[in-house]
Amino acid sequence: MEIIKKAKECEADAIKLQTFSPEGLTINCDNEYFTIKGLPLWEGRNLYDLYRESSMPWEWQKKLFAISKDLGLDCFSSPAGRGAVRFLEELNVPAYKIGASDIVDIQLLEEVCATRKPIFLSTGMSTMSELEYAVNFIKEAGIKQIALLKCTSSYPAEPEQLNLRTIPHLAETFNCTVGLSDHTLGFDVPIAAVALGAKIIEKHFTLSRKTQTLDSDFSMEPAEFKEMVKAIRRVEKSFGKATYEPSAKEKETRKYRWSIFVVEDIKSGQRLTKENIRSIRPGFGISSRYLQEIYGRKALREIKRGTPLNWIDIE
Repeated sequence: MEIIKKAKECEADAIKLQTFSPEGLTINCDNEYFTIKGLPLWEGRNLYDLYRESSMPWEWQKKLFAISKDLGLDCFSSPAGRGAVRFLEELNVPAYKIGASDIVDIQLLEEVCATRKPIFLSTGMSTMSELEYAVNFIKEAGIKQIALLKCTSSYPAEPEQLNLRTIPHLAETFNCTVGLSDHTLGFDVPIAAVALGAKIIEKHFTLSRKTQTLDSDFSMEPAEFKEMVKAIRRVEKSFGKATYEPSAKEKETRKYRWSIFVVEDIKSGQRLTKENIRSIRPGFGISSRYLQEIYGRKALREIKRGTPLNWIDIE
């Protein structure tokens, strides 16, 4: 409850929970197949025990959905395993997320598609053929609102593992909204993702990393999250449109660019030379690019030192 309230204070737009039970994901077995290897944070853990520790009690979720709604936050979940979608439908979730591990669970895809609700799809661990299959499956089921979240399923993820250039490629390839499900530390990567076209940023969130949980090492604390949101909003404002027209403020500043000025008094009929005209700042005279053309021409009037040179002054 406190995490959700704090997320609202930090200007989050939505809360995503996870809805699963260990029994729905695996069996309680101690042989080598169920021992985690290659994930340093959880190395050697039994899969069933890990899921038992990380699963949010389902009896909490109705209250958490209600709190989120009262605060004006959208709240949805990543279902996995038996009964999760049916349970979430009772809570009237507005959307679903298919987690990186679950994109290959066709039964889950069928259950989620049957709800006709928008789907967030994580790309973590997936090959292009797996992504194509899942996206086509969802589209053929009649779901039009699909968002693909570029994800690197490493905890925490290192920047060199991310390949953020995949974000615009996903948008072009699948013609859908794209985002980033991020497990890196800090928020420089989400800002880069937004610059590349990400419309959604997902981060793990904790009140304090000092409170040890399974994801605390790569979760954001409130001050960091709030600063990230502010930074992303600033970046979004900067996008504008493709234009080469100077802004209103730039037009004011243009007068301090280079232009041609008279630097020695000139008499009528006198020729313009390197000694009596120069390219200097400010920019009230003829553009400096015409300097070579103007050398040798005659002045049509008397011109005082410090006067910007204009075309009406010369032959």
